[in-house]
Amino acid sequence: MSDAEEVVEEYEEEQEEAVEEEDWSEEEEDEQEEAVEEEEAGGAEPEPEGEAETEEANVEEVGPDEEAKDAEEGPVEDTKPKPSRLFMPNLVPPKIPDGERVDFDDIHRKRVEKDLNELQTLIEAHFENRKKEEEELISLKDRIEKRRAERAEQQRIRNEREKERQNRLAEERARREEEENRRKAEDEARKKKALSNMMHFGGYIQ
Repeated sequence: MSDAEEVVEEYEEEQEEAVEEEDWSEEEEDEQEEAVEEEEAGGAEPEPEGEAETEEANVEEVGPDEEAKDAEEGPVEDTKPKPSRLFMPNLVPPKIPDGERVDFDDIHRKRVEKDLNELQTLIEAHFENRKKEEEELISLKDRIEKRRAERAEQQRIRNEREKERQNRLAEERARREEEENRRKAEDEARKKKALSNMMHFGGYIQ
């Protein structure tokens, strides 16, 4: 076999491999799209047997002839770049659980009612605390007024007692002054009497 024939055969083999690779990639993409559509429709179904058999047939076609050609070509095959297979991840959309439909309006209404109940509870608690504070303030004012009245009464009693004490002191002072004046008058009277007696006794001696 000449070099030209070998080159032609290698080129034909490369073209066949490229076509088979493209067919395989397209089939894989179709299978993935069908799997996604089936999952969206409500659950994945097993792959049809026909497609699996087609893939097995494609794999078998690449079998002995390709291996023999690869053995003949030897190291030339290693330098040839291998086509990279496209890898598409399985995109699974989120599944909505089967059963009753989700009523978002009802959920929103319940949430609003819950918030309203919490707000009413907070308002009632605020007014109860405000009422207690007002009652405590009124009680404090009453205690202050009562204590102020008691202090005023105590001050009045102290003033009366002080006034009575001052009156007693004034009376005591007046009484002492009166006694002092009376004692002085008596002393003066005694002195005058003694003096008159001395004068009378002196005149009698003369």
